[in-house]
Amino acid sequence: MPLMHETSVAWATLGGMRQDASAVRRGSLSKWRLAEIATVAELRASGRSVAEIETLVRRGTLVQIRRGVYARADEATRVREYRNGDHILRTAAALATIGPGAVASHQTAASIHYLELLDTPQTDVTLTRTPGHNRSGRAGVHIYCAELPDDHVTEAYGMPVTTPARTVLDLARSLEFRAGLVTADSALHRKLVTKAELESVRTYCSHWPGATQAAEVVAFADALSESVLESLARVVFRDCGLPPPELQIWAGGAEVVGRVDFLWRRYRTVAEVDGRMKYANSVRAVRQLERDRQLRDAGYEVVHFTWKHITENPGYVNTAIREAFRRGGQPRPGRLLGA
Repeated sequence: MPLMHETSVAWATLGGMRQDASAVRRGSLSKWRLAEIATVAELRASGRSVAEIETLVRRGTLVQIRRGVYARADEATRVREYRNGDHILRTAAALATIGPGAVASHQTAASIHYLELLDTPQTDVTLTRTPGHNRSGRAGVHIYCAELPDDHVTEAYGMPVTTPARTVLDLARSLEFRAGLVTADSALHRKLVTKAELESVRTYCSHWPGATQAAEVVAFADALSESVLESLARVVFRDCGLPPPELQIWAGGAEVVGRVDFLWRRYRTVAEVDGRMKYANSVRAVRQLERDRQLRDAGYEVVHFTWKHITENPGYVNTAIREAFRRGGQPRPGRLLGA
């Protein structure tokens, strides 16, 4: 019998049905895995010799994901086409070696749910195990220890992973405030969580390390924040003592000009944050200039900030907005203050 066919049969003996997340965690699952990942021990237990495994690797039928863990090459290629596909494969391989009870969490869970992260996702896989399990990881794997009630765990790609709400709270507890907020805003904006769901998990974790900061993140998070830069800008406004703006507001005079990132209605001031893609071509840039003119004609002060302004020069942001407040608060012919 050809080796490739034998290996397909061997993998079939490992199972082929997806189970719910709680079954995956308990280890009571059939061993179906993403890209048909299997450890050397599992392949040996199914009747494959080390020499046969090495032959399948040389032929390109199998590919090594991490030491001692292999996947079908064609399936691995397909998974790598996903967004964050390499990290997803590494996660599946790590879970295969760590054993039952481990759950993808923190940055890894955020990557799996396609939530925004402030920093480039780390290459290490982040997992959580319940108290009492061995926390020692392997190369490229970081393991946290915390309670994992069933309603904090879901399944993605056949793997147990913390829910979006639990993922947000884990990152809000363990990262700096603005990094936690970026992920929280992303989850709310994409409608993967609600404030009520975040509050429920926050209440459960209220006595855990970092719980106070997590509560602040949840309270400040806003589904109307549409990008990483908008989330960071809101933190700068808060830290500078500026009043909170309205987000994603349609503004104009007799006719609506457009939707703006931030509006301080009392001060007739609009702030826009300009990401790299906002002016991807000259046509868009010209349209923005025309829109700014229309807003100013309607009596608004308009200020723009770049990524560098927000992340490196908050003092400039503070001064520019307060100057705009001063100008916007001055009476003008034909306009009543507070209109």
